[in-house]
Amino acid sequence: MVDRQVHYRHYDQRELDSQYNNRRRFPDYDDHFGRWREWSAQTQRDLPGLLDKAYGKGPSETLDIFPADRADAPIHLFIHGGYWQSLDKADFSYVARGMVEHGVTSVVMNYGLAPDFGMDEIVRQTRAAIAWIWRNAESFGGDPKRLYVSGHSAGGHLAAMLLATDWPTAFSGLPADPVKGICAISGIYDLEPIRLCYVNDVLGMDEQAAERNSPTNLSYPVAAPLLIVVGALESDEYRRQTQAMADRWEGLGHPLTTIIAPGLDHFSIIDQLFDPSSELVKEQIRHMEKM
Repeated sequence: MVDRQVHYRHYDQRELDSQYNNRRRFPDYDDHFGRWREWSAQTQRDLPGLLDKAYGKGPSETLDIFPADRADAPIHLFIHGGYWQSLDKADFSYVARGMVEHGVTSVVMNYGLAPDFGMDEIVRQTRAAIAWIWRNAESFGGDPKRLYVSGHSAGGHLAAMLLATDWPTAFSGLPADPVKGICAISGIYDLEPIRLCYVNDVLGMDEQAAERNSPTNLSYPVAAPLLIVVGALESDEYRRQTQAMADRWEGLGHPLTTIIAPGLDHFSIIDQLFDPSSELVKEQIRHMEKM
């Protein structure tokens, strides 16, 4: 355990840790995890899928693809949360249930987890997944020109980091804008409080790593539409993080939609992704229709 004792904004160490400890704040989290596993197993039984496709050389660099029943389908990539240190794509196959019914091919990715992988490498892997999907989309019936990304919690952070990527420099042959839109759900966009709270005991970020991987600090070469969502029941810090990213995006003059979901918390908010008729799925479909 790292010896920490800091003050951040108006929080002492105990209060800051509490702001980011979602499992303690919402003790029914394990009920949600159980539903996600059950729904995901059902989804894998019911929908044809291409599982464990490698997008890189490492064992963690894999993704699952659930193709829509049509050619040249738009593609939706989902990036899971877990504070960059837990959970797996297999827990989130259920996201495909909400998307495939709308004619959208759904992809769920894995990435290396802390402490074995640092933040820079996790971000690199996420970008590499986009490059692989863009280059291989036609092989699974997807349209590389209509690639949309959503992510939850740490996945929301990683989704936002994609917007700050200089794609032609990072990956030969890619256009400047392979990602046409982002939905960041209950995301983290300023990593400094993460560096200062208990989560960093596993992540091991220094100040420089937190700064260069904070979406609120970065430049954005492409003005892709951003849909940013947070549950009304989430902690003050999560809602502050959402507002900070919204202010950053709006300040740049980029297309922005912000949703504060009434009655939902950090875990219940993504239960909706299983239901094709839920407001969160329908809002993402409306976002995708603008691609």
